[in-house]
Amino acid sequence: NYFTGPVYAREISNFKSPEHRIYHVTFKKGTITKLHHHQGGQTLIVTKGKGVLSYYRKTSKGRSKFKIKKIKSITLKIGDIAYIPAKELHTHGSSNKRQDFSHVAINSSPIKNKEPKTTWFESDFKNKVSKIL
Repeated sequence: NYFTGPVYAREISNFKSPEHRIYHVTFKKGTITKLHHHQGGQTLIVTKGKGVLSYYRKTSKGRSKFKIKKIKSITLKIGDIAYIPAKELHTHGSSNKRQDFSHVAINSSPIKNKEPKTTWFESDFKNKVSKIL
């Protein structure tokens, strides 16, 4: 499970490009992603509600266990477009416990003919990562 609550995700890619995947994702009230990063960049296009995109930085070494610090949070609203660079630790989802949040996510792979790859982490969202999911 890569989310803190219910999420409905549907792939909407209707073309044959192994390097790109496009999803429409709805985060139920207050649900966000777990901490993760993408091998390539990701673009988010907000379609409903209010959300949040939070960036984190590693503050210690380690591949599956390390310390983190939140460095920035951005409020997202309908029509906003956010680009998340490759390998940036982040979370995103609903910022409101009374309203759903939706976005289109475009995931890209930097490697020709390879599907986009995401690495997910279990964390406390404050200062530590305990494992790779």
